[in-house]
Amino acid sequence: MTRTARKKYVSFRRQVYLVLEGGHAGGIWGGAVEVFLIALIILNVVAFTLQSVPSIRHPYWFDFEIFEIASVAIFTAEYILRLWVSVEDPLISEMGRWRGRLAAAMKPLMLIDFFAVAPVYFTVFFPFLDFRFLRMVRLLRLLKIARYSPALSTLGEVIASEKRALFGSLLLLICAMVFAAAALHAVEGAVQPEHFGTIPDSMWWSIVTLTTVGYGDVIPVTFLGRVIAGCTMVAGFAILTLPVAIVASGFVKNIHQREFVVTFGMLARVPLFRDLDARLLSEVMNVLKAQTVARGTIIAVKGAPAHAMYFLVSGEVEAELAHRKVQFGPGDFFGELALLHDTQRRATIVAHTACRLLALSAEDFTTLTRKHPALRQRIEDAAKEHLKSAGGEGDISSAEISAAAERRFEYREDD
Repeated sequence: MTRTARKKYVSFRRQVYLVLEGGHAGGIWGGAVEVFLIALIILNVVAFTLQSVPSIRHPYWFDFEIFEIASVAIFTAEYILRLWVSVEDPLISEMGRWRGRLAAAMKPLMLIDFFAVAPVYFTVFFPFLDFRFLRMVRLLRLLKIARYSPALSTLGEVIASEKRALFGSLLLLICAMVFAAAALHAVEGAVQPEHFGTIPDSMWWSIVTLTTVGYGDVIPVTFLGRVIAGCTMVAGFAILTLPVAIVASGFVKNIHQREFVVTFGMLARVPLFRDLDARLLSEVMNVLKAQTVARGTIIAVKGAPAHAMYFLVSGEVEAELAHRKVQFGPGDFFGELALLHDTQRRATIVAHTACRLLALSAEDFTTLTRKHPALRQRIEDAAKEHLKSAGGEGDISSAEISAAAERRFEYREDD
């Protein structure tokens, strides 16, 4: 393959990556593909559900089969394309082409994509086997929608990050179940040997009571047994609220931090982060907070304290300086001058169109730049270019920059 052909090949693969992984941030085609795949996933679940109704399945069985074949073909093509373009992910590309693609295939969402279509191929190549259970795996296609839902993705991250606390809650529930079963066995075992004759038999009543389901098929009849049952119900309320509270608090925290999933590919579109080490890029991504702002939204006000700097993923913003207006587009960033020099905002910044922003708070900015001086130097160099492009007027004066530098020097001396 010639160098020109190779360049075109890589460029095309990059475009496909942005369409598949970038969603609406990947342009018109990215948004269209995302909407189409979400609609197809929902239609697959609807079709699977309707096929269980004989009055619908029999007259339209051929239509259902055609739809299933088309869906499998599309999902298979999507899976292959995602594997192909996975090397555009900086962390994957570090591993090499084939090793990186293997690592990408083992990611949870890619495994869901695989098992969403694999059972169909098993039934085609091995028609003499009974794969009724495997056909139910088709419902995994519903989980594919997690790829396009920031809320579901965040929920998965919360469960993974809080696994120790959730495991502790599960262990507490098991302990309560065993204790309650042992207590009822001791009190009711002689009265109702068919239900409470052994501790394993009593565990059914115990778990039903702890979860407050209360089927009523097994109930204590003695006074002491009912007292134990009442205590078990109260304990069940307390124990079951623990995992709910753990997940809910983590979910709310994360969903406010990120309104959409920020991939490495999207972050790499910001020129400031190009050529950064993948691990540093990952560290930066973890502290960025995504924001979606409508047209006309005021992002920063002149004279206000600087709480963050912003990276523009999509849309346009306008900075109203003292002598002129400056526009920023996708890949640009702004607000870094006030953070670098510890000054107030010297421009009012307004969203010229609907925008997707990545905000880096002042606290995270300080932590990152102290930990990675090279990153600070890169931002300072870019800030100088911003000052040149803005003419240096109406933003931050030289006197303010010098005064801020002296304050930073005194602060470091105190440290």
